[in-house]
Amino acid sequence: MAGALSARLFEFLLLICQKTFLGRIAGYHLTSTGSLLLPPSGIHRVWLIPVSTTLGGLLAGVLVYTLAPEAEGHGTDTVVFAFHRLRGVIRTPVPIVKLVASALTIGSGGAAGREGPTALITAGAASLYARKRGRSEAETRLLLLVGMTAGLSAIFRSPMGTAIFGIEVLYGQAEFESGALVYTMLASIVAYAVNGLFVGFQPLFNVPASVPAPGPVDFVWYLVLGLACGVAATILPVALYRVRDLFRLIACPRHFKPAIGGLAVGLLAVLFPQLVGGGYGWIQQAIDGGIAARTMLVLGLTKILAFAFTIGSGGSGGVFAPSLFTGAMLGGYFGAILHQPVAAFAAVGMGAVFGGAARAPIATILMVTEMTGGYQFLVPASLAVIVSYLVQGVLSKPLKYRSLYEAQVPVRADSPAHYAEEVRAALVLLRQEGGSTVLEGQGLELIPLLSSGVPMCLGDGQNLRIGVLRGDSPCIGQPPGCFAAKGDVPELILTIRGDEILRPHPELRLAAGDRLVMLGTDAEWARMGEDLQPKEDSNGSLPEDSVSDGFLRRQ
Repeated sequence: MAGALSARLFEFLLLICQKTFLGRIAGYHLTSTGSLLLPPSGIHRVWLIPVSTTLGGLLAGVLVYTLAPEAEGHGTDTVVFAFHRLRGVIRTPVPIVKLVASALTIGSGGAAGREGPTALITAGAASLYARKRGRSEAETRLLLLVGMTAGLSAIFRSPMGTAIFGIEVLYGQAEFESGALVYTMLASIVAYAVNGLFVGFQPLFNVPASVPAPGPVDFVWYLVLGLACGVAATILPVALYRVRDLFRLIACPRHFKPAIGGLAVGLLAVLFPQLVGGGYGWIQQAIDGGIAARTMLVLGLTKILAFAFTIGSGGSGGVFAPSLFTGAMLGGYFGAILHQPVAAFAAVGMGAVFGGAARAPIATILMVTEMTGGYQFLVPASLAVIVSYLVQGVLSKPLKYRSLYEAQVPVRADSPAHYAEEVRAALVLLRQEGGSTVLEGQGLELIPLLSSGVPMCLGDGQNLRIGVLRGDSPCIGQPPGCFAAKGDVPELILTIRGDEILRPHPELRLAAGDRLVMLGTDAEWARMGEDLQPKEDSNGSLPEDSVSDGFLRRQ
């Protein structure tokens, strides 16, 4: 219910901002259906578009960076980060600031979507509820996903797809938070039903029923579309985060950077007025065949720049709608030049670009079919989305930015939300294999005991100990493998840094003060003398709530 009501509230504020900025300043007006923003006709009003986008970016930037800097950018990534790194906690002011800032950004012409803000607003409400009710960390994380999917379901009118999206978007390698599926499904269905009382239950986009189902030969063209969308899906994250990196180099207060991004979007919109806002109305136009092929290609490519300037500069909005826009235009272009049904190719292109760029193919397949009502295209959509996902995975592998959602982790083992559980299970196995009874009953107090300098014997001369990485160690800034140069050394089991448990993978870089839990013989431990302090001092002892998993905290 909160998801549906949040979506309605955000849509109301967005409509007010559109009428104020794009309507009164730039001369845009909504069609009678309210789905399409028509650009101004007079040349003098066209040149006022940059005024609207710059003013909206300025107001949003001052609001965000004064009250809640976490509300910058796209909201879904903030939720993913909170799940993995913040124990499911989102500060109370963040959803409120996100609500207003996103309405200002998108309503003034920023090229961003509605889904990210709504996801963050509802997830923030769920996080607040969990804290007020004294829920455990696991339940707080669960409620965070429930809130996110409820908001997405209401915005996209896609209960099945968004329920799966909430558990798939967390990971970059086709892995799921499967234990939450029942709850995200329930929340999505309720949000969809309540939202339907306000706006009806028709799909977000309308694909004509007269479009024929694809024949066997047509699947070759959907394969070609999937390849092209995979390339576009590789470009999207790179464009977004490279622009963000450039804006971070600009020597001015960050409060004003969204205004600079808004100015850039406004200047693009002078040439292509269709770029402002999320562009759902223009996506429908592409599905209806109302845009020329060459125009669709140009709009699809320039939308990438426009949304990168909007979000990369610190503006507030979602990445889903711009990705759908790019995919619809690219799909419509291929449909036109290949003499295939433009409506079908535009709908499939939407899913293929986003599914690859977001690393969430399964959810995207379902979401696009629900959002368009084009269930007859489920099979070709699956083909194009999976091909795009695989192509994007290959092309993005050597790149720094591989997904639209930077907070994603590859698999569950890489998530701080689960790593403590896996370490606990591993230690139980070690105890069983070693045949030692030293750890019996010590599960909850293992880390405090190790921190005091007491080794845990696991049999065969293997001792589990903890040490603090010295500030003068040559391994500072190096991966865990740097210890191997010393010969036989203890095996690194886990690294504790502040509030996080870190898995010892090659991309990890060691830092002074890291607490290293290692397993080895006395001789192997002796070789670590120049790198590790043998135990915690009074200033470096682990706080009892340093990691909120039962095995690391005294209960």
